[in-house]
Amino acid sequence: MRLSTEAARDEARALAVIHTALDAGVRFFDTADAYCLDDTEVGHNERLLRRALDAWPGAKGDVRIATKGGLQRPGGRWRHDARARHLGAACLESRRALGVARIDLYQLHAPDPHVGIATSVRALLALQQDGVIEQIGLCNVTLRQLQQARDVARIASVQLELSPFRDAGFRGGVPEFCAANGITLIAHRPLGGAASRARLERDELLRELAQKHAATAQQLALAWLLDLSESLVAIPGPTCVESARSLARASALRLDDEDRDRLDQRFPAGRLLRVPREQRRPAATADGEVVLVMGLPGAGKSTLAQGLVAQGYLRLNRDLAGGSLADLLPPLDRALAAGERRVVLDNTYLTRHSRNAVIETAWRHGLPARCVYLRTSLEDAQRNAVERTLQRHGRLLSPEEIKAASRTDPNIFGPGVQFRHQRELEPPEPEEGFSRIEEVPFERRPIAQRERRALLFWYDGVLRRSRSGARTPVAPDDVLLLPGRAETLRRCQEQGLLLLGLSWHPEIATGTATQAQVEACFARTHELLGVPMEVLYCPHGDGPPVCWCRKPLPGLGAAFVERHALDAARCTYVGDDPADRALARRLGFLYSDQRDFFTPRGA
Repeated sequence: MRLSTEAARDEARALAVIHTALDAGVRFFDTADAYCLDDTEVGHNERLLRRALDAWPGAKGDVRIATKGGLQRPGGRWRHDARARHLGAACLESRRALGVARIDLYQLHAPDPHVGIATSVRALLALQQDGVIEQIGLCNVTLRQLQQARDVARIASVQLELSPFRDAGFRGGVPEFCAANGITLIAHRPLGGAASRARLERDELLRELAQKHAATAQQLALAWLLDLSESLVAIPGPTCVESARSLARASALRLDDEDRDRLDQRFPAGRLLRVPREQRRPAATADGEVVLVMGLPGAGKSTLAQGLVAQGYLRLNRDLAGGSLADLLPPLDRALAAGERRVVLDNTYLTRHSRNAVIETAWRHGLPARCVYLRTSLEDAQRNAVERTLQRHGRLLSPEEIKAASRTDPNIFGPGVQFRHQRELEPPEPEEGFSRIEEVPFERRPIAQRERRALLFWYDGVLRRSRSGARTPVAPDDVLLLPGRAETLRRCQEQGLLLLGLSWHPEIATGTATQAQVEACFARTHELLGVPMEVLYCPHGDGPPVCWCRKPLPGLGAAFVERHALDAARCTYVGDDPADRALARRLGFLYSDQRDFFTPRGA
């Protein structure tokens, strides 16, 4: 990749690197149409590889080329596009760039978050059936995505980042699955990239064993990786002749049992490939357990963990201890080594690889790991997050305040955090090694002393409009009250209902309106209605939500609930679009469409 993506690239040097690898016996090369500086030179790396092969005098019959499609480089950025139409066109251009009628191995460069993996794989299957690609490969997939892809087509290879110092790829379950199902595993960045070179050279064990084998630390690290499985191929991606010549020698290194044991202790994630799971699993009769509580941020994990603490479990939590999930593993290891037999960890643990590290640590101490999965919906988790903010700060926070508060309080975060976690969630599976998986549905408990009833209204399009046709009134004389609103609200007030209003004014964020102008329009609206109303509004801009107050997010409604001790089940929200309906659902309000609410009975 770096022979084409580095700004200071040198094509003469690049050709020499490829020729050196070929001379050293390398016969597998991985490229991609997106290995280029930007979208003006798509296929640069493929054309470079073709030039190198054309100019090399050796026999080329056993050289295999793998390339990839599914990413674009607009302006030098990386952008997903794994639609069938794009993959078909990209494959055609890759064949032209490589100068071949059929590509040996064509890989989906990365799953597209906007296209289902099955849809992309069906496009690759069509190319295979047309005879323009021989085999189908995937890159950077989760185990669930791999399994979904195999339901569509035969998958020949999976490419993942695997290296001594980055174990997420090992722990995600894909390498074990590939080894068990005859799928070639291609390890990219097997040495951690250029930035990890010094770290490899400083590692005492790698240096010691490298000296024993008359090798370099990089060669020894590659040899360890290749020794893990016969189905594993490493693509280190050298950028200079000396590195190409040196790394090619790694395949000739032979480790003995002592080397393997010591390296596996130093890099324990590799044992997942080397030692069968059943040999690592503790006995079912073990006295004690490690409980992993997982769910979305705001799902209620802390409450459940505190119940286990009351039963004598030791609690380990990243939010309390600081740092990352990986930073909890040493204290877990120390606690179990010291004789602790019951431990609970409660953080997000959304991925298999984050959970596997806990499972393997428990197993090393002879304890099973149990998973408690809080199946809290995104809507309930959003409401929990908002209520937590209101309890801690007494009000909703602006996007800037959320960002500042989150630096010291991990319980404060914006809505994007939950959206991202929902996308990344890999539900727990029995084959991960859990002794048991308990799914716990979320149950919101009613709060005592909350009996007050209210009617909540969305202002614009429900109570008023702009005379000038603007999105919302721009001045007091631009307010146009909709028919029948004043009379209906006065009747509601006489019935003792609290009247509350919600609105959104991104014009404040863009500078096209001031807070004073917006509030003057509210004052005129209330004057025309002839009833007192309290209003809360979102002043933040459009685009992806960075605050909790824009519908359908529950912030403004939840703020009213806290402020007035409302009984949500006895409140009605009146709106006119799907976002209004979704907001009512998040808050537990009854919902009424404005056309029904303001239509006179019998009309």
